[in-house]
Amino acid sequence: MKKKQGFKVGRVAIPVLGTFWLAVTTLPFIFVAFMSLKTQQETFANPVWALPESFNLSNYIEVLEGSFLIYLRNSLFVITTSVVIILLFSSMAAYALARLKFKFSDSLFALIVAGMIVPLHVTLVPVYLMTRSMGLYDTPAGLIGPYVAISLPISVFILTEFMRQVPKELEEAAMLDGCGPFKIYWKIFLPLAGPGLSTVAIYNGIMLWNEFVFAYVLTSSADRRTLPLAVWDFQGQYASNVPAIMAVVTLSALPLIIVYAIGQEKIVNGMMAGSLKG
Repeated sequence: MKKKQGFKVGRVAIPVLGTFWLAVTTLPFIFVAFMSLKTQQETFANPVWALPESFNLSNYIEVLEGSFLIYLRNSLFVITTSVVIILLFSSMAAYALARLKFKFSDSLFALIVAGMIVPLHVTLVPVYLMTRSMGLYDTPAGLIGPYVAISLPISVFILTEFMRQVPKELEEAAMLDGCGPFKIYWKIFLPLAGPGLSTVAIYNGIMLWNEFVFAYVLTSSADRRTLPLAVWDFQGQYASNVPAIMAVVTLSALPLIIVYAIGQEKIVNGMMAGSLKG
C-alpha cells in the first residue's frame, strides 16, 4: 500500500512542479510582451500587471523604423563570425589535446580550462587598451576577438571530452589508409563530434547574443552597436519610453527563444554525451 501511495504522489508532484517551473520561466516574457503593447500613458496610469487596453503595435513600428535593424545586422554578423571561429579553433585544439600525445598536453589542457574561472570584468581594461592600440576600437573585429577569447576555454573543454570518446580503432584504420593527423581530424573526428559542435554553437551563440559589457565598452558609434545596446535609443536623461524598451527586449529575445526551442535537445544530449565515459 505504501508503494502505491508513493507512486501516486510522484505522478502528481512531477506535473505540478513542472507546471510551476513553466510558469516561473514564462511569466517574465509574457509580462514584457504585454508591456510592449501598451502606450506610455497606460504604463503610468494603470497597474503594472494590467492587460493592454488595445492591441497596440505602434511601439514595434517605432522600434523597427529606428536603428533596431542596424543593431540586428551587427549582432548577426559579429556572433555568426565569432561562433564559426570558436568552432574551428576549439575543435582543432580539442583534437590535439585528446588524441595527439605530446609533452605537457595535460598541463596545457588544465591551463586552458583554468580560463573558465577568470572573471570577464577583470579583462575589460586590458582588452580595451589593446583594442585601442591595435586600431580595432569601434569595429566588428574589436568585438569578435574578445568574444572568441572568452568562449574558447569552455568550448575546448566540451569538445575534448567528445574527441576522447571516439574509438581508437577508427583512428588506427585511417592511419593505415595513409591519412595524416589533419585529414583524420577533418574526415573522422569533426563529423563524429557533431553533437558537441551543436552544443558549443548554441551555447556560445546564446551567451554572446546577450553580451552587454564588451559591446558597450568597445563600441561608440550607433551603426556599430549590437542588440543589447538598442535599449539606449529609448532611454533619456529624465524619462524612458518603457513600452518601446519592452518591444526591443521582445524582438531581441524572439530569435533566442526560437533557436533554443529547436536546439534544446541537442544541448542536453551534447552535455550528457560529453559527461559520459564510453
